[in-house]
Amino acid sequence: MQEVFDKAKEKMEKTIAALSHEYAGMRAGRASAAVLDKISVDYYGSPTPIQQMAAVSVQEGRILVIQPWDASTIKPIEKAIQASDIGINPMNDGKVIRLTFPPLTEERRKMLCKDVSKLAEDSKVSIRSTRRDAIEKLKKMKKDSEITEDDLHDGEEKIQKFTDEYVKKTDELSAAKEKEIMEI
Repeated sequence: MQEVFDKAKEKMEKTIAALSHEYAGMRAGRASAAVLDKISVDYYGSPTPIQQMAAVSVQEGRILVIQPWDASTIKPIEKAIQASDIGINPMNDGKVIRLTFPPLTEERRKMLCKDVSKLAEDSKVSIRSTRRDAIEKLKKMKKDSEITEDDLHDGEEKIQKFTDEYVKKTDELSAAKEKEIMEI
């Protein structure tokens, strides 16, 4: 029975981690190296993440500076950023690439908040799905006489506590991200 709890908790933890990662990659007016996570550069025939090819740093809060370790990769990195959907044009001075994040308009902030809410809701659906699967496993264990009726009831309560805890974490992450977007 403990195995069911452990697996459910692990899946819910992964859902929260995935949500955090998605939120980190959202462009919210501040420069963040996380926006480059999904961009790969064709480096000698293999797709390579920018962070493995260059030093990435934030300058003055809204400027991301990418300094390639190999100067010959500056053009391919610039092309990969232009081809991506981050919506920022890179500026290349021959040694570094600068990405300047424009301030967000009110309309854009509201759209980002909707995206934040949608991601949070998707995470909650995933958490509830994990709860349903765990409870089904417990019911099967009861049917196979591996656990008692009381164990089933206690197990369902424990799974519900996990669910409530992780839904609350999702809400907290979502509220923090929305606050960050609206304050910038």
